[in-house]
Amino acid sequence: MPHQLSRRQLLQLVTASAAGLGLAACGSNGSGSGAAGGDGDSGQITVWSWTTAAKALRAVVPSFERDNPGIKVDIQDVGEPAIWDKITVGLASGGKGLADVLHIGVDYLPGYLEKFPDGLADLSKLGADQYKGAFAQGLWPTVIGEDKAAHALPWEVNPLGLFYRQDYFEKAGVDPADISSWDDLIAAGPKILSATGAQLLGLDKPGTTQDMDFFQNLMQLQGAFYFDHDGKVTLASPAAVQALTVIKRLNDGGLLADIAGQGTWKRLVSQGKLATSPDPAWAVEYLATKFPDQSGKWRVMQPPAAVPGGGRSAIVNSTYLAVSTSSKRRRAAWRFIEYALTKPAEINRMFTSGGVFPALSAAYTDPKFSAPHPFYGGQKVLKSFVDSLGSGSDATNFTGDYTRALKLASDAQSQVLLKGADPAGALKDAAKQLAQQTGRQQAA
Repeated sequence: MPHQLSRRQLLQLVTASAAGLGLAACGSNGSGSGAAGGDGDSGQITVWSWTTAAKALRAVVPSFERDNPGIKVDIQDVGEPAIWDKITVGLASGGKGLADVLHIGVDYLPGYLEKFPDGLADLSKLGADQYKGAFAQGLWPTVIGEDKAAHALPWEVNPLGLFYRQDYFEKAGVDPADISSWDDLIAAGPKILSATGAQLLGLDKPGTTQDMDFFQNLMQLQGAFYFDHDGKVTLASPAAVQALTVIKRLNDGGLLADIAGQGTWKRLVSQGKLATSPDPAWAVEYLATKFPDQSGKWRVMQPPAAVPGGGRSAIVNSTYLAVSTSSKRRRAAWRFIEYALTKPAEINRMFTSGGVFPALSAAYTDPKFSAPHPFYGGQKVLKSFVDSLGSGSDATNFTGDYTRALKLASDAQSQVLLKGADPAGALKDAAKQLAQQTGRQQAA
């Protein structure tokens, strides 16, 4: 999303605290002495979000309050990563102190549903199931708990793209149309480096920020992740090995810059030292806002396949709105979520205000999604992401053990980048540790 560089910085900050709180609370399942909720349909509801997403939600409030007399909405910018600790602590205490509506990322939602199955309200009982087919493919399974009910509605979706310096490709004589896989881009990398002095992309090689977005993207392009849909460990799968092998090849070829250190990625992009940036849809406005002097130099293409002939579309992250079970006004809270996330005019108002790429499929008929963007030389960049969503994408099963997988995968990546470890061996060891730490089976 455009209000953050990447989820990697957030997760590096909160992995220890949020995971620790979640594990400590697991035995309570979010029940016990917490405040009892109610199905009130009027009064004031409170919504927790952060930064520009909170700004986006505020854009909906006037029309919602006009169309829903008797309900007032207070949007609170809790901050990020503070919101994750606040939600976790609230769920662990049975819902005490939680807002009525909670903005939750896909990397936290599964853990909350597993550890606190009574913490988020059953929205199926309030009518959520009628919207099952309304959102981008691959999102609905992520809102379903073990009770087979929906406990959130998708708000933001982030399909993956590859942002690249068109001027660098031209100077190096590289035709973007010839790039269909990472094999192709790795082969073109030395030409780009020789002609421009720019490496292909950057990674935090020591893993100080658990910089695993690119590794995850390469797996997701193959329809894989740290866990399969049954929750079994797949960190040593062929898809994972292929992903880390691509990263090793980039590093061995001198095409991978080290972006360890605060602000290093931003500085390198500002200096023109990176030729590409694999990022999801939120980066469209992020790059345009942060690097206005590079207007006209950037373009977007479908991400290269992780394996030649493989898939070139993936949903890499998403966010949701949920209702806390402890809310005294669950129906009023649901009405706000339904209004904000299922009406194209409202969700596009939020997109305009806060840059949160909408998950609602009906939103894409708005002309803004097919308009040329001046920063990208007039390319219809939003349309390229909409088209990517049309290709379909599998749901990613983050599970409640995502933070453990992230740490072990980050360690394996650093071993490969800094010590020359074999990708297959490093991932085999990481998968074994993940299975031991979580009690999960490894997939065959």
